[in-house]
Amino acid sequence: MSIERTVYVLDDDEAVLRSLERLLSSANFEPVTFERADQFLAAAMGFKPACVLLDVRLPETNGLEVQAQLARMRSDLSVIIVTAQGNVQTAVRAMKAGASDFLEKPYSDHALLAAIEATFTKELQIPGDREGADAVRRVASLSPRERDVLDGLMAGRPNKLIAYELGLSVRTVEVHRARMMDRLEVRQLSEAIRLGVMARLKTG
Repeated sequence: MSIERTVYVLDDDEAVLRSLERLLSSANFEPVTFERADQFLAAAMGFKPACVLLDVRLPETNGLEVQAQLARMRSDLSVIIVTAQGNVQTAVRAMKAGASDFLEKPYSDHALLAAIEATFTKELQIPGDREGADAVRRVASLSPRERDVLDGLMAGRPNKLIAYELGLSVRTVEVHRARMMDRLEVRQLSEAIRLGVMARLKTG
């Protein structure tokens, strides 16, 4: 059975949409783009089970509201949220609401395609319960200070503020952050945040 590789994109910037159409098509995805949230939601019931790329910043609403409405309509769509750089709190809210992943602008083509590809292969990798248990295991491997740093990052705090709150130097926080990423076996902050959110949801 062939796997559908449709990606539905909602972004109010026409130039961004055209660029994404070219990029996704070149990677053997089938892009379907929308500039307005109302048009996107009106068409959502007819979507194939697929991936959704959703920008948080929209002129008439925001991506989290669209995500919430979409979740009430469809449970078979994997949502990737696109946020402004450093807007980790929004990303955490999106993941708690069921988003598969998030990307911070500006993101690379490679990061985008990897995130989308992961939504199509997720079921072949780790089923939901095992994925949550794996997140709990990885987060439990952190030292208390590394966990403090992860908690701070999940709250959207920059290294400087985390350092102030913990009574540490910024350099020490950077060291703990690097070790935290190593222990979690991730390379991107979004991956660490995702594991942290999953572990928190799994343990209540």
